[in-house]
Amino acid sequence: MSSPAVHVAGLERVFPARRGPGVTALAGVDLDVAPGEFVSLIGPSGCGKSTLLRLIADLDTPTAGTLEVFGKTARQARRDQDYGIAFQQAGLLPWLTVTGNIELPLTLHKIGRRERQTKVAELLELIGLTDFAGSYPDQLSGGMQQRVAIARALAESPRLLLMDEPFGALDEMTRERMQNELVRICAETRAAVVFVTHSIPEAVFLSDRVVVMSPRPGRIVDVVDVALRPGERDEALREDATFFAGVARVREALHGTSVPSARGVEHR
Repeated sequence: MSSPAVHVAGLERVFPARRGPGVTALAGVDLDVAPGEFVSLIGPSGCGKSTLLRLIADLDTPTAGTLEVFGKTARQARRDQDYGIAFQQAGLLPWLTVTGNIELPLTLHKIGRRERQTKVAELLELIGLTDFAGSYPDQLSGGMQQRVAIARALAESPRLLLMDEPFGALDEMTRERMQNELVRICAETRAAVVFVTHSIPEAVFLSDRVVVMSPRPGRIVDVVDVALRPGERDEALREDATFFAGVARVREALHGTSVPSARGVEHR
């Protein structure tokens, strides 16, 4: 049986203070993410969503608990390039072209020129920006820049993609287009995704499961299963009763209000 993409048990993160006990950002977090699964983290500001993502990415160290990525420590998974990461800001290097930005991680890991060219061509086609291969970041729209950032995160064919509000700075129309693109990209790459968002509709549209977190100290208070078959996450879904039921369930979990059950969404 294969290892989970992410396994978290009893995870805690306390940020020390000069005086007093410090700030507990996460406490008693348990979560498994299966290979190929899309899981969103949602909760109020300061609940530890981004902290959890940073711990998975080995950008921070837990105070206590267990954290594994494909059965390895987070540090080993990072060294093995098992995951890619994308943030709210695309973070593209302005002096590099689209091609240069996408191939940067491949160059840093001394991948041969021909293999780099082949991989970049595949990724440019995947994100629909082949005609912009020689363009620079300031010649691209915000949505296009984010597509390049996602392609860069996918450059080393990671089995896990970590995303921290990657569409948060985009206007609503562009954001919805990027959500559609991400659904397509994930279907083609079959990477697992851990996705941080403040948007309930975004979480429901993208996710197999939505993990709802409490105010600090961050704990998982509920998990909403979004029961959709492959191919159902398209533009028509946004007007479907199943989608609205999912949004209602996540809102209920966040605010503690009662919402009638609906077919297609399991609440637990």
